[in-house]
Amino acid sequence: MSEERNFEKAALRGEPSYVWRAGQQRRLGMILDAAGERIGGQILENGCGVGMYVERLSAVGGRVFGLEYDFERAAEAAVRSPRILNAAGENLPFPDSSFDLILSHEVLEHVADDRQAAAEMARVLKPGGRAVVFVPNRGYPFETHGIYWRGRYHFGNIPLVNYLPRRWRDRLAPHVRVYSSGDMRRLFAGLPLKVVEKRVVFGAYDNIIARFGVLGKFLRAVLQFFEKTPLQGLGLSHFWVVEKQ
Repeated sequence: MSEERNFEKAALRGEPSYVWRAGQQRRLGMILDAAGERIGGQILENGCGVGMYVERLSAVGGRVFGLEYDFERAAEAAVRSPRILNAAGENLPFPDSSFDLILSHEVLEHVADDRQAAAEMARVLKPGGRAVVFVPNRGYPFETHGIYWRGRYHFGNIPLVNYLPRRWRDRLAPHVRVYSSGDMRRLFAGLPLKVVEKRVVFGAYDNIIARFGVLGKFLRAVLQFFEKTPLQGLGLSHFWVVEKQ
């Protein structure tokens, strides 16, 4: 696959986790805490990429399914788990009330219709089941999915794009959504879901730590401390836990 095609897929689908590091381990702990006893039931990762979280959840939980829209990534995930489906999140191929737990990890920003995808998760959750959702925060100072400029895609972390008026921001990054707190409330409004937990989290900055060592670890500790302060609004991702009524 050419570098240009790889970048195009990164723009449209995001980049899944290929290497398990401190950032993924931290988020796994958050998922397990939110799941509680549901971890022993039926679990769906809705948008599983190459199956890294499916593999870890299978080791500690119940019966885990992974659903992935991109065929090549679904095939790679199937090497890690026998229960991988190639389908879209807006039309989940499961009956109503199928799952005790659903994980949607940095996926809704890429789907064609995020509201429909949220409604589908609500439909297939059992009463009392929970969905754990991570999506990009508009308050983060960088657009991590790159931008389009003069007809070409530019990969990388682009500063201050998300602070532009929505109309201008969406012209630069039409391939990916970004969410404010109000956007999150509207996403779940009217669905039979109650919010159990919501906050904004910073990243683990594993690449910076690999390069700068102790200084990188200090930066991570400071930024993750901000999660307990009003500065959490500058964090990387929204973390919401919702429960089916």
